[in-house]
Parts: sequence; structure tokens; C-alpha cells
Amino acid sequence: VEYYVRERLAAAGASDAALELVHFGCTSEDINNLAYARMLDAARVILLKSVDELAATLRRFAHEHATVPMLSRTHGQPASPTTLGKEFANVAARLGRARARFAAITILGKWNGAVGNYNAHVAAAPEADWPAIARQFIESLGLTVNAYTTQIEPHDWIAEYCDAVAAIDTVLLDFARDCWGYISLGYLKQRAVAGEVGSSTMPHKVN
Repeated sequence: VEYYVRERLAAAGASDAALELVHFGCTSEDINNLAYARMLDAARVILLKSVDELAATLRRFAHEHATVPMLSRTHGQPASPTTLGKEFANVAARLGRARARFAAITILGKWNGAVGNYNAHVAAAPEADWPAIARQFIESLGLTVNAYTTQIEPHDWIAEYCDAVAAIDTVLLDFARDCWGYISLGYLKQRAVAGEVGSSTMPHKVN
């Protein structure tokens, strides 16, 4: 990427001295951590949109089926009555909490050189306020500065991000299993689609 940027700048008329600034003060991690942070930031926008669409559907189902009676079960045994809408509301509430946790993850970035101390920066231009320059640059990318790093940004926020996605997946996995159980009990029916083969050996079946 560095060579590509240099070639493009050279083609645009940059001087040799200017081209030497392409990699000034940067370790590879200064580039990579910001690139991955921006990718995960963009991915979160898409994931949250999908979660919001599903949550809206679940809330609609909760209202539409609020009075549809359903026998609940505990430990697989018939228990007390509930409503289908209330069970959808349970999932919507869980998903809302998991979504809020995911949305609140602070996406961090660092741009402070080979060991996180601005060594080369200060050696080349001691009069510059490098922490302020780094902050301005990182925030211009829509990220939050992590001022305390070694050569790498420690990626704790990525662990938090992935854990929050896993929490959303846990809610949805539980929901899928519950729906499978409701179908098995006959509470819900799968609708056959004309022309669709449900199974190669059981064409009457809906998979």
C-alpha cells in the first residue's frame, strides 16, 4: 500500500522529499489498526441495521399476538399459560439490551509510532504537538484515540466488540431453538411454498 501511495503521489507531481513523508513516523500497526477499526466501524453500521429490522419485526409480532394464548413449558413439561406475543416481547427485550451493548463499544485507534512514544516524530520535529496531531487525525477518521499503547493498539476493544456480537448471536440462537420447539409442539406451523420441495425424499415436508 505504501508503494502504491508513493506511485500515485509521484504521478501527481510530488517531490522526492514529499514522498519520504508517506511512511514518516509510522510502524505498520499505525496503518493497520486504523484500517481495521474503520472496517469494523462500518460493519457495525450494517449489523445494527439488521438487528434493528429484526427487533422491529419482533415488537410488531409481540403486539399482533399479544392475546394469542399459549401453554408455556418449563423443563419441557406443560406449565402455566402465557401468550405468544409475550414470548416475542421477551426476545425483543433481550435483543435490545444486547444491541445497546454492541452499539456502545468505543472503537479505538493509535498513531504514535514504533513503540507508542512518538520517538521518531519528536526527533524529526520536536516543536510539534504530536499527541494533539495524532488525536486530530484519528478523530477525523471517526475513531477514538487510545493514547496508551506499545507498538500495537492492544485490541481490547475488538475483543469487546466480538463478545458483544456473540451476545447478540446467543439471543438469536435461543430464539431459533424456541421457534424450533414451538414448531415441534405444533404451536407454530410452517407454511408450504408452492413449487418448493421440502425434502428430496419427503416432498410433503417443509424444512
